[in-house]
Amino acid sequence: MLTILKIFINAVIIYGVLVLLLRLMGKRQLGDLELSELIVTVLVSQVASTPITDPEKPLWYGIVPVITLLGLELILSFLMAKSVKCRAVLAGQPALLIVHGRIDQGQMRRNRFTPDELAEALRNEGVLDMNAVDYAILETDGRLNVILAPENRPVTAGQMNLTQEDTGYPLIVINNGRVMENNLRILGRDMNWLNAQLKAQGLKNPHQVYMMTTDMAGGIFLAPREPK
Repeated sequence: MLTILKIFINAVIIYGVLVLLLRLMGKRQLGDLELSELIVTVLVSQVASTPITDPEKPLWYGIVPVITLLGLELILSFLMAKSVKCRAVLAGQPALLIVHGRIDQGQMRRNRFTPDELAEALRNEGVLDMNAVDYAILETDGRLNVILAPENRPVTAGQMNLTQEDTGYPLIVINNGRVMENNLRILGRDMNWLNAQLKAQGLKNPHQVYMMTTDMAGGIFLAPREPK
């Protein structure tokens, strides 16, 4: 029983330390990982589990290596932010796989990117016709960014000399039946406005709403709660 309790306590402490340190690393590390970030993630998952899987090992067997690895990653991130050369050495540089519609086969070979993988990456970007591509850039995190040829790019309101109203960023005002009062205040709305909108949709109260968003211009998205 004491062993199980020790494993439980170790797991809780390790979890808390990991959450705290990953938050200190910033949100960028929680998205697509650079090479150094991927290495740290794999190593942290290994060393952090030591005090949990082997309760005879002291807790610091897991905490010290985790702090060391994440500390090194923070130092590397700082160096890459300050030095372009350092970033090029540690993270590499983006590679132009397609330039003006022509596939750079040398870059394809250097990055070990096959035609099948290129076609798949383009499909993931919603591009089915390679003739529509002007540039395709393989980023250092492995993502492929695609820039369409001018004749295939969507027409913008500015190009058509149209003036579009800035609606602002839509905010959630009802989240699973709960009113987000702070978001209402940011939008300059109040409960009277909210109740009026619900009444117009044939709803009596926020508990009948699964999700509702609105923006500064008054645009509304509303999804009623489905019966259980």
